Amino acid sequence: MVVGVCTISIALHGNRSLKGKRQVIRSVKDKVKKRFNISIAEVGNHDIVQTASLGMCVAASDSSHADSQIQKAVDFISGQADVTTISFELINIKE
Repeated sequence: MVVGVCTISIALHGNRSLKGKRQVIRSVKDKVKKRFNISIAEVGNHDIVQTASLGMCVAASDSSHADSQIQKAVDFISGQADVTTISFELINIKE
């Protein structure tokens, strides 16, 4: 089994409130969950209005599938928001 883990930071230019931030983040999270079947959550910068950190995770039987799913989700998020940093790791779990 392979687990793909990714953290991604995005800038929310023009956002002026936590309510607006939550709306944008909720929309991105819902779309990623539906399209890619990936677990995603806001994992940092909760009180900062113009930035957000998202964590994503996918479990797969091989590394190429996990890598592909995470990369597709990152590309999708990049089209929705200004991505500032990406950290990605594949973890092989031996049985």
